[in-house]
Amino acid sequence: MDKGKILEFVFRAVLLLAVYVSCIGGAFFLTSHVFTVAIENLSPVLIQIINSLLGLFGAILLFCLFQMKHVAQIKQAMAAITVALEKISQGDFTSRLHLGFRVNEGFEELIKNINKMALELNQMEKMRQDFISNVSHEIQSPLTSIRGFAQALHNDQLSVEDRLRFLNIIETESRRLSELSDNMLKLASLEAENSQITPVAYRLDKQIKNIILACEPQWTQKKIEMEGFLDQLEITADESLMSQVWINLIHNSIKFTFESGTVRVELQRQGENAVCRISDTGIGLTEEDRLHIFERFYKADKARERSQQGNGLGLSIVKKIIDMHHGHINVESSLGAGTTFTVTLPL
Repeated sequence: MDKGKILEFVFRAVLLLAVYVSCIGGAFFLTSHVFTVAIENLSPVLIQIINSLLGLFGAILLFCLFQMKHVAQIKQAMAAITVALEKISQGDFTSRLHLGFRVNEGFEELIKNINKMALELNQMEKMRQDFISNVSHEIQSPLTSIRGFAQALHNDQLSVEDRLRFLNIIETESRRLSELSDNMLKLASLEAENSQITPVAYRLDKQIKNIILACEPQWTQKKIEMEGFLDQLEITADESLMSQVWINLIHNSIKFTFESGTVRVELQRQGENAVCRISDTGIGLTEEDRLHIFERFYKADKARERSQQGNGLGLSIVKKIIDMHHGHINVESSLGAGTTFTVTLPL
């Protein structure tokens, strides 16, 4: 029993004793005249017993009245809780419980938890609605392009150049839909309750080096200088999932770096952690974008041309995978001055 509960118990005991003593005092005051005038031959001991019994009866009566009020408050609280839970079960997550009077500690905790549950459900519902809205938008945009350019291809007067350009747009938008579907499935799989990682020991520096080499066509096409400084490190992690992390981060750095820019990848050991920094001299991020960059469907620089936009899920997947490995990722950036992602993973 903690100190607060002990003090509460002592306070209630003292209050009960005070009520009982007050009732006995009241009994003495009310009956003293009666015993003096009407009944003269009663012994002091008998008067004391009668007054004590009357005081006890008064205390019991007050206690019963208090309990009746308390029971009424409990019934009122139960009714309010029932109404609130019915509203929540019907999807009204804005419902909150405010009784306007104090009940016992158990009810206070129950009401607090119900309000907390309603708040969290309301937040989840908002996230669900935002998710549906974002998915609908992400699917509708490429479908509109595909439908429009497919209809345009029926025009026999189109030049070969325009026809190839329209076909290229249709192919690009189809690829965007495919990537969106793949990323949504990946994210759903990672967030499933039974989702597990399969850690194995492997050379992290070799994995990152192979991914850099696999991206060579992209960075050579843009004449980007790719710098790699990779210490030899062995890590225990899910090799397949971590591959998705490096592919996403390196691909993003290449995509958003200007021609003839620089992408630098560093890997080193710091204590019991592996630290990988991926820096670029690209377009950078605003402070607002930096704060929201790992949120689902968030896209920095929404005015950017569609060919440079992703679906806003890649970095959410990256963060989820790193969290599953008990690591963390942070981003440093300023608009027009490039971006640096730092991934820290326990060895």
